[in-house]
Amino acid sequence: MTTQVTVMSGQKGDIFWDLPSWMAYTSGYDLGCNIYVANPTEIAMEYALMARLVRNGQTLTEEALPVFGYTWFKVDPGDFITLKGALRFNDSDADLTVQLIEKESGAVADAVTTRLITTENTAVLPPAWPGGSGSSGTDWSSLFTTLFPFVMLGIVAAMLLRPQKEPAKTEAPNAEKEKLSQGRESYAG
Repeated sequence: MTTQVTVMSGQKGDIFWDLPSWMAYTSGYDLGCNIYVANPTEIAMEYALMARLVRNGQTLTEEALPVFGYTWFKVDPGDFITLKGALRFNDSDADLTVQLIEKESGAVADAVTTRLITTENTAVLPPAWPGGSGSSGTDWSSLFTTLFPFVMLGIVAAMLLRPQKEPAKTEAPNAEKEKLSQGRESYAG
């Protein structure tokens, strides 16, 4: 039996993201991600993104994800765009699917899925996004205070090991001054 691998799965559009197939997630926290939407066709396409959270076959939430404030966005032929953002849900222990909807047909062109697994230990979560709610529970200042002395030592060592420049010869400027002053005397006289 031969396994067939399809590099680009959607004929009218493709969606990818940088999330793993499963991850620890505590409800109410921002889930930052990059979503990549590609248009493999030869004409400009309009797409929308739909997020669904499903647990045991039951849809918990379903909502459109606005892109630059609009439901529909355009991708040029043979091009792709990168969308940076964050998602937040009130549930966990569910499958998060983001569907790429093609406007003309209204059909799902492609989809990506990640399983969100509840964790009570918030120390495993990444730090909150700037302006986001919640805290990761991780004290990043300890990392800074541990690494700061090593960074400073590296900077000082680099400065000490840098080859010293030779002092410039002072005879050339004096010789030039002498020539100029002699020229002035003979010219003035």
